[in-house]
Amino acid sequence: MQTEFSIPTRGQGLYEFTSDVTRWVLGAGVDQALLTLFVRHTSCSLLIQENADPEVQTDLRNFFHRLVPPTTDPQMRYLTHTYEGPDDMPAHIKAAMMPVSLSIPVSGGRPVLGTWQGIYLFEHRNAPHTRGVTAHLGA
Repeated sequence: MQTEFSIPTRGQGLYEFTSDVTRWVLGAGVDQALLTLFVRHTSCSLLIQENADPEVQTDLRNFFHRLVPPTTDPQMRYLTHTYEGPDDMPAHIKAAMMPVSLSIPVSGGRPVLGTWQGIYLFEHRNAPHTRGVTAHLGA
């Protein structure tokens, strides 16, 4: 069983889509399976992260911005891929450092997530995008 989630973004940040995934898995009528999520882009990532305190998302976004600043930052002058703007190559670097796929067990017809865990798309670009995440449910 397979589907595609379309996730609109408004720029850099984490976008939770746990409820969409859970709703789809529940509708599949499968008791036990493995859920695989895969983002089909090279400048964003997927994460399982805390969904209780929004400061976690703010801190993650700020940390990765400091770790890999835009190409306008003097320490990033060595980068040559700048055709699509100062945030493009840093977005590719962040995506290379972070997962682009996730595997989540399904039990009792629901994704097995911890109490404070949510499923996020981590957008690394400044401009709004619509990102596609393919979900595969295998029994």
